[in-house]
Amino acid sequence: MLLCQFHPELSGDWGGRLLARWLGTEPGTPRGRTPGGQTGAGGQSPSGPAKRIIPCLDVDGGRVVKGVRFKELHDMGDPAELAARYEMEGADELVILDITAGLRGVNTAADVVRSVRAVMGIPLCVGGGIRSIADAERLLAAGADKVSINSRAYRDPELVSAIAREFGSQCCVVAVDAARRPDGVPMAVLDAGHTVLDESAPSWIRRAAALGAGEILLTSRDRDGTGSGYDHELLREAVAAAPGIPIIASGGAATPQQILGGFEAGADAALLAGALHDGRLSIGEIKDYVRRSGVEVRIC
Repeated sequence: MLLCQFHPELSGDWGGRLLARWLGTEPGTPRGRTPGGQTGAGGQSPSGPAKRIIPCLDVDGGRVVKGVRFKELHDMGDPAELAARYEMEGADELVILDITAGLRGVNTAADVVRSVRAVMGIPLCVGGGIRSIADAERLLAAGADKVSINSRAYRDPELVSAIAREFGSQCCVVAVDAARRPDGVPMAVLDAGHTVLDESAPSWIRRAAALGAGEILLTSRDRDGTGSGYDHELLREAVAAAPGIPIIASGGAATPQQILGGFEAGADAALLAGALHDGRLSIGEIKDYVRRSGVEVRIC
């Protein structure tokens, strides 16, 4: 027996055509539509793969935390309990970010990853403190499907290429944090927002894609935890900088309307944390609104 894991959202037009053949879509029919005009299985729209809703668990000391602009962190609960809840609600994927591992020079705790994997089956991306292929392999062995690297990716670009070569680009997510200068230019920032670089975020995204990143997790530090919505201009610049690379929008979304705005600005997925943790939003509510607005999402 042969088992195959297929990620159409990371496979571009080739993956879309393959999926259409599996579904029996007639030649010439818009991708993801059946001859009768209905959306095909998987919720794929004519313009590309279905959009994803991804809860994010920022972890510190084995607990989920959330703050504003990367500061004033508050305890939000147990990672495994929240992970199980979000899968039940219809999350498409889950991200775990150990937000202080890199600063402290320690590895993301594999036991947290194992505890989360034990209670859910959706794709899992894990980041924080990854400094080598061995670190990435340890987290993948614990149950992660992808690994995310942020500050280390910038300081050691070869690590991006090495992870992409060893495990495939679909496994290599580069997290890019951005903060706007007084003149409005979005600059890349490292070290949980503490170090502002001389390179713009779009420029770094372009280089990360060339290095082998299969996905970009883009967070606006200015909007993180504010509920003011995603930075649409930043998202559009990221899409232009890395055409064909999925962009995950992060930082500031607290309403279904804001999430829809992120998708309309070009994001392939929406990352959320605080608004889900405190119950202001539910994944079902988000998906229902986005779907009724004409954007395809996976059915809960």
